[in-house]
Parts: sequence; structure tokens; C-alpha cells
Amino acid sequence: MLQRPIIAITMGDPSGIGPEIIIKALHSPEIRDLCLPMVIGDRLALERASAVCASALKVYEVAAPEEVRTAPEGTIPLLPLSHLTETDMAYGKPSKAAGDAVYRYICCAAQLCLSGQAAAMATAPISKEAMHRAGHDYPGHTELLAELCGSDDFVMMLAGDVLRVSLVTIHEALQNVTRLVTYAQVFKTIRITADGIARLTGIAAPKLAVLALNPHCGEGGKFGTEETEIIEPAITAAQQEGINAVGPLSADTLFHFAQQGAYDGVVAMYHDQGLIPLKMLHFDDAVNITLGLPIIRTSVDHGTAYNLAGKGTASEKSLLEAIRMAARLVR
Repeated sequence: MLQRPIIAITMGDPSGIGPEIIIKALHSPEIRDLCLPMVIGDRLALERASAVCASALKVYEVAAPEEVRTAPEGTIPLLPLSHLTETDMAYGKPSKAAGDAVYRYICCAAQLCLSGQAAAMATAPISKEAMHRAGHDYPGHTELLAELCGSDDFVMMLAGDVLRVSLVTIHEALQNVTRLVTYAQVFKTIRITADGIARLTGIAAPKLAVLALNPHCGEGGKFGTEETEIIEPAITAAQQEGINAVGPLSADTLFHFAQQGAYDGVVAMYHDQGLIPLKMLHFDDAVNITLGLPIIRTSVDHGTAYNLAGKGTASEKSLLEAIRMAARLVR
């Protein structure tokens, strides 16, 4: 029998729903069958979430990942990296102390994966505002993890059972997008997406739809020339490498066909172009996957949901899917 992989689950912002959805997800017998989960976070935050969710699971502190293998039944293994107070993590309020703790959770999980002590990491949602207050100025998980792994070739992809969408630009102001959509960036995104979807699905040559940047694919240059000068040449170069990519295609019609299974993945030019339709279809079950890193990292596709924190009502479905997918990618 294969040894179950250890998956590091970072708590995310303890002022949000992260601890609660972790508690709820780890009640799933399926997760215990797939892997050995280890939470990286704060004991008080986890115990507080356990009470909110009326959970009978007990917190079991470990000093190293291997100790997870001998954790008693009915426990949640926790690698404690912070000792926050109730004031530090008041529900719905980002704080400097919590932001620094969140940063350390992510760094620890990445290092454990890089060293082979953990097989993969799955992340609960963070508050970028809290991290910024603590002096850690990153647009999000993806960029921080790329730095920690020393990787420039990374792509953010969100995936559900029907749609898989990767992004050429990620967390950027809309006014900067046209400057950042370059031939090199489009080509890199197509290449990494094709490889990532092949690994995820087992499809040797996944069919990718590459979106245009401008309405109606630029309408022959009337609405912009990025399609003819940047995106189309990048698609052609990818095709010459044997990648099954087509486009540029207009975003206003493409997703109608994509949701019917016409494509194995979609490459979008910017955040909302790709993620609005994806979340319309996969609001509860989409998973954020960072492609191109030397480690496996999955995440929920939603934020801290401060308005739900402390109520025990937040859905754990996206985190369940993230842990399942991490375990699947390990195997």
C-alpha cells in the first residue's frame, strides 16, 4: 500500500474563515484516506474555530512533519508557528500581527515542500492588506511562492471539473495589463498551461483556447493590435512546438463553448476576463493551482470572507477540492 503523503495546509488569515474551513474539511474521511494533513498556523485560532464549528477534533501539536504519522485518531496535527491573541485576530479585521504570521506559514510550508518533508501544500485564504501592514508587499500567494522557489516560470490556474483557466497577467491594475501582455509572457503561459493540464488530466495534448485581449479580437486593428502583433505569433510558436492551442478567440463567446467541453483549458489575458466566468460555474468547487513551480501548491479560489468569519457557516468545498487535487498530483 502506498504511504499517504503529508500535505501542509496553511491556515491563512485567522481573522477570516480559513481556520473554520480547515476544521470542516478535515472531518472528511476521504481526506484522511488520501493524505496526512498537517496544519501550519496558530493553536488558539484553530481551537477557536473548532468551538465555532462544534467539532470534536482535538488539536495535536507536532514539531516536525514526520510526527504527523503517529498522531492519535480524532486529532488535527498542528505545526504552531505563531501565538496570536484574540486582539491580533479579531474576526473580520486585518492586523499586522496576523499578516506577519500568515507570511511565516506560507514560507514554512514552501520550505517543507522544497526539502521533501511535505509532499504538497494547500493554502487557505490570506488578507493581502494584513500582509502589507506587516511589511510583506506581495500581490498574493502566487508571487510570494514564486520568489521562495526561485522560479520565474509560474502560472496561476483555476480549475473545476468543467473549466480550467490560466492567466497571462495575475493581480495587476487594469491600466497595466496592455503593457504586461507581451509575446514572451503569452507564449510562456500557453506552454506551462499545456504541461500543467497534461499532468493534471493525463491528456497528452490538451486543447487550449487562447483569448484575445480586445473586444471582437481587435476588430482588424480598430480596437487594438495586440491580437495580430503579440497573441497570434505566440500561439503560432506554441503550435510549432506541438502544443494544441487555438486563437486568439473572443472572450464574450468562448466560454459558452468551453463549458460544453470543447476545450481542455483556457488562457485568459487578465484576471477578471478569465475568473468571472469560471467562478460563475465553479463558485464552490474551483481550485487555484500554481503551475511551473518545483513544488505542488493548490489553494481555495476565494478570499477571507470576513463577513462570515466566526459563524461556522462558510463552505469548505473549495478547500476539500484543493486538498484532493494536491493529493492527486502527488500520486
